[in-house]
Amino acid sequence: MKTIDLLRMSFSSLMKRKLRTVLTVLGVIIGIASIVIMVSLGLGLRQQQMDMIEEYGGLKTINVREGNGGQSYSSQDSSNLDKKLDDSTVDLIGSLDYVEMASPILEFSAIAKTGGYTLNIYNGYGYKLDALNSMDWQFAEGEMPKEGDPLKFIYGNLILENFTDARDNYIYYDTGVLPDVDLMKAPMFTIFDTDAYYASQGSSGEISFGDADGGEQAAPKTPPKKYLIETAGVLYGTGPDDYRNYSNNVYCDLDALIPHLKKVFKGKAIPGQPTKKNGSPYKTIYYSEIMVRVDKVDNVKEVQKTIQDMGYEANSNNEWIEETKKTSQQQQAMLGGIGAVALLVAAIGIANTMMMSIYERTKEIGIMKVLGCDMGDIRSLFLIEAALIGFIGGVVGDILSFAVSMIINAVTGSKTSLIPIWLYAVGLGFAVFVGVAAGFFPSKRAMELSPLSAIRNE
Repeated sequence: MKTIDLLRMSFSSLMKRKLRTVLTVLGVIIGIASIVIMVSLGLGLRQQQMDMIEEYGGLKTINVREGNGGQSYSSQDSSNLDKKLDDSTVDLIGSLDYVEMASPILEFSAIAKTGGYTLNIYNGYGYKLDALNSMDWQFAEGEMPKEGDPLKFIYGNLILENFTDARDNYIYYDTGVLPDVDLMKAPMFTIFDTDAYYASQGSSGEISFGDADGGEQAAPKTPPKKYLIETAGVLYGTGPDDYRNYSNNVYCDLDALIPHLKKVFKGKAIPGQPTKKNGSPYKTIYYSEIMVRVDKVDNVKEVQKTIQDMGYEANSNNEWIEETKKTSQQQQAMLGGIGAVALLVAAIGIANTMMMSIYERTKEIGIMKVLGCDMGDIRSLFLIEAALIGFIGGVVGDILSFAVSMIINAVTGSKTSLIPIWLYAVGLGFAVFVGVAAGFFPSKRAMELSPLSAIRNE
């Protein structure tokens, strides 16, 4: 018997018992929709966790510091220069297998003044432009600096909360009111020599030293020079409570920062840089950190181990990722198990429908056998009926799960439920498999019926 004939007979048989077929298909729909939705919730939660990891450093990013564990250069320790981070270190790490980019980072601090407000920049970072562009940040205002531009700052979305009002020394957390500062338009006078700035502060701006006669004499301390640093842009944020990994930081182009610092501290060591025994600075610039971007998440662990073996400290989100994967797998298994219970009930319903169909069509089966119908065709007839129930239930179940997923995401305002294309395909395939599996024993019983007893059956 041709396959098309078997399909036609199976579909016709199902249509003769419409109510029973609809109820059986409904069980499959509920089962498949339950499984797909439950798994989609697990996938959505995992994606949210991965997005959070990506925001807090990246899935493929390794942060490298010198071998002493990233100890600050403030000690001006000149020992072990071979393990400090310079351009040769950047090139060496950049040449490793699987490394797409190795970019130096130079930390700096400064004081910015505008109007009656002061900003202490504790978290200032100079990056190469290619590294800044790879961040894929969104800007509320402005844009990335361009190559060849003078030094410009990029401010985090919550930087205004860190400004101090010179009149009362209050900040945002004291008053709940943001300072009236337009970062893009207000002139930002920046002081990089913070030690000289603090030394110049006081009621008279003077510091007293002991003279040769044991008395005191006032020695004026000249305030350091201020530099007008333009704002390149302000990073995106939804409000004062929207904290991101860049929220309180200030960023700039490293290639513009280094010449500027050399100009400010001409003849002196740039803060954070090691010095020689006589206190003079080295010509080489040593970086605070190196950001390493790996080609694939699966290669992060290997590259991290290689860098650590070279004597440097290397940290990544790899451990966090592994833990997140384990947790999400457990959650998906639990949620999928809940949905599987509904599908198990649907499978029992399919088996019950097929058994009832056999009992009702005993004489028909007997006639088919007497007429010489192949046993395989009889088995296929019932298996196709069961598969059709599973297929129809799977298709409608996928459609229902899509609608429910859209409602969940609309209510929560985020991608709480995530259904990739492969999950729809798996849901449909699983529904057909369950249908065939549930119809196997009924079809086997139909094959084993005695033709004569089946014909005599009333």
